[in-house]
Amino acid sequence: MESSKPLDHRRDLLARLRISTPIIQAPMAGVGTPALAAAVSEAGGLGSLGVGAMDAEGARKAIRETRALTGKPFNVNLFCHAPARSDPAREQAWLDYLAPHFAEHGGTVPDSLREIYKSFVEDDDMFRMLLEEKPAVVSFHFGLPPQHKIDALHDAGIVLLASATSLQEARQIEAAGIDAIVAQGIEAGGHRGVFDPAAYDEGLGTLALVRVLAQNARLPVIAAGGIMDGAGIAAVLALGAQAAQLGTAFIACPETSVDATYRSALAADIKRPTTLTHAISGRAARGFMNRLSEIGEHPDAPAIPDYPITYDAGKALHAAAKAKGSADYAAQWAGQAVPLARSLPAAELVERLQSELQDAIERLAAMQRVTA
Repeated sequence: MESSKPLDHRRDLLARLRISTPIIQAPMAGVGTPALAAAVSEAGGLGSLGVGAMDAEGARKAIRETRALTGKPFNVNLFCHAPARSDPAREQAWLDYLAPHFAEHGGTVPDSLREIYKSFVEDDDMFRMLLEEKPAVVSFHFGLPPQHKIDALHDAGIVLLASATSLQEARQIEAAGIDAIVAQGIEAGGHRGVFDPAAYDEGLGTLALVRVLAQNARLPVIAAGGIMDGAGIAAVLALGAQAAQLGTAFIACPETSVDATYRSALAADIKRPTTLTHAISGRAARGFMNRLSEIGEHPDAPAIPDYPITYDAGKALHAAAKAKGSADYAAQWAGQAVPLARSLPAAELVERLQSELQDAIERLAAMQRVTA
């Protein structure tokens, strides 16, 4: 059923975010930088910092570095996964399974694995830091924090966004009083934002999910997943989204922190397929297929430890291989539309996206005139 809220309420997102174009740079932990976020915000979009893998002081430093580069609003993204539960037997079985790959590259298998970063659900230092720094926008991935944190951030004047992969998750976001929903389709690169990784994931694509939420949710919808150019932005706007969030489209920008092998993978004439894998981090995430994703799919693979404990093993194995000149185990996140990737400075990419969006809208208008 169509939302009972007035239509103008559902179209005020850009004004609330204080941006002039419906383009949001997806927060990408370990890839995005203050320079990238600032460049996108300066160009009229909403830049984002992915601080989910940082501690509070690291996140504060990133926020302040971004503010030194722009006075425009930007988004700060937190991970709200269920805190990991250590299972030493399961973790040791996973390390034993990876041991031949460590040996192949002269690496030492870690003695044990650890939870390499906290969930915002229990990170009170991060919470206090956000209330002190008061970024314009804060977003949540993997679920929602406790209600008292949501309420306090709202009371501080912060606009709140949260990712949903289904209508059921969108309902939870609405009930919590979040301001807008990021509709993440199965095409998206990086970590899938499902609230409960043990529950059935229907795997809705971006177009289907955006339309379902636009028709059934009371909140503004931001489309995410497989959007790489202005035509893609126009498509999701036509389906009812008020903005588009692009991640893979920005990874090849010179402002990101990706290394040369990652850039080469993005620039290759024939790109490797992408796949959803749990083997790198412990949660489903889409990136270029590699040896670690293949390991995880093998019939003999043992149960994978909790996220992000598995990530500790993946990072250690990648470090051992990288020391020998191999990127075979690297976490190179990328969405399904990665063949459309372009290597442009962030501001130039936003300008190109805006031009393509306008062209797509004008083409559609011309088609409507012809068929009228």
